Amino acid sequence: MPRTKDRRPVSRPRSQVPPGPSHGSSGEVLTLAEAAAYLRLPEADVVGSVHSQGLPGRCIAGEWRFLKAAIQQWLATASLPWDTTKAAILELAGKYRDDPDLAPIVEGAYRRRDSSTAEGGSRSSLQG
Repeated sequence: MPRTKDRRPVSRPRSQVPPGPSHGSSGEVLTLAEAAAYLRLPEADVVGSVHSQGLPGRCIAGEWRFLKAAIQQWLATASLPWDTTKAAILELAGKYRDDPDLAPIVEGAYRRRDSSTAEGGSRSSLQG
């Protein structure tokens, strides 16, 4: 077989790109320490929020990076006002009212619950 060219990456010196004009903070990338300072939280709480509350961030090569605009968007939408949540709940409340399959599903659930309470649990705990 003929030999192919060596495909190892050539190490080139990194070019230092001077920071361009800032057009706001939309493209600003923050480290974990910077994101924690921006959110005024301990670093552990920021990482915890990534896992538990969906704070947008990426762990790249063992280091966290956060897009400032994404944090701002997350903060703006993380807690919806009650009116919005209430409207969504009310919209769903009657959604399945006319579903012909709902009654058999509910009856089956009650039957299974009644048989499981008759086998080992007390019915009074379910009734209040």
